[in-house]
Amino acid sequence: MDQFERLSQLPLRDDLRGQHPYGAPQLDVPILLNVNENTFGVPLDAKEAILKAVADELDGLNRYPDREFTELRRALAAYLGHGMTQENIWAGNGSNEVLQQLLQAFGGPGRTAMGFPPTYSMYPLLASGTGTGYVAGIRSEDYGLSADSAAEQVRAHAPNVIFLCSPNNPTGTALGLDVIEAVYAAGEASQAIVIVDEAYAEFSHAGTPSALSLLPGRPRLVVSRTMSKAFALAGARLGYLAAAPEVTDAVRLVRLPYHLSAITQATAVAALRNSDSLLANVEAIKVQRDRIVAELIDMGLSPASSDSNFVFFGGLSDPQSVWEQLLAEGVLIRDVGIAGHLRVTAGTEAETTAFLSGLRAILAK
Repeated sequence: MDQFERLSQLPLRDDLRGQHPYGAPQLDVPILLNVNENTFGVPLDAKEAILKAVADELDGLNRYPDREFTELRRALAAYLGHGMTQENIWAGNGSNEVLQQLLQAFGGPGRTAMGFPPTYSMYPLLASGTGTGYVAGIRSEDYGLSADSAAEQVRAHAPNVIFLCSPNNPTGTALGLDVIEAVYAAGEASQAIVIVDEAYAEFSHAGTPSALSLLPGRPRLVVSRTMSKAFALAGARLGYLAAAPEVTDAVRLVRLPYHLSAITQATAVAALRNSDSLLANVEAIKVQRDRIVAELIDMGLSPASSDSNFVFFGGLSDPQSVWEQLLAEGVLIRDVGIAGHLRVTAGTEAETTAFLSGLRAILAK
């Protein structure tokens, strides 16, 4: 009897039977460009600051951490700007936990969440885990989402929670503020919480607006962010949201006690105090992203315009074969399960060169 069969013999929830856990392949290859990590790593000055901050916490590890993570909320508010204060901020162990807490507070049995696939694949899984129904909206053939279409679908389904991913994963495209405004207005009838997932916002092209500018006067609007990508802290697990203070009060009702460790808090605060050097790497990543787009076009492929640290590209007759051949050359990218398409993270110049060279050689065959 294999492990899956043994699992099926447990009194598992019916909706979890036959399911597999979320996760991209974790393979030991030289070049990892599959899960949108910041491959530049943490700069030396930020690393030293984090080491000192963590060391300062060690003597107090026998005590519970500040359950309100007050210093961190202040630092995050200062980083975001837009008139944010600590009262507008909440954080968790990665943005997935923040999204889960929002569903625990505003979703649940008898309620529905709505997303617009292809988009972040965790949304329906988080909904399932919280007993929330999930409605899949529809995008246009080019995977775009217009204000009129999105608003019409929201009015038709009357969801309780709406996920808008901008820049969208896996396509990398950002939403116009008109889409967010239209969805928020359309959700008035069902009093829908509108979550704009801006995990990749720091990688957006200059002039791309953030939904943070829409928060005043919109108490049902939430903007979620992460320090995993731009801040190169995927291993530290720190995500956060900005919203009206009453939203953070709602999340307090479902959070686990002392959910953010003292080490996590110290790491994040130190990183925010050294954001200049960390965000300098963001600019270098954007250069490689734009290079990928230009060279893929030159190869005759069709990359989407990207406001993220990855590129979604089509035009492949056999993406699975291309993925396997790149892997054989030590380059791991992401097969997102969309016909004719693959996704690649923008890495360092050397990593990007290895990917592009490998892909050119494969296509030349």
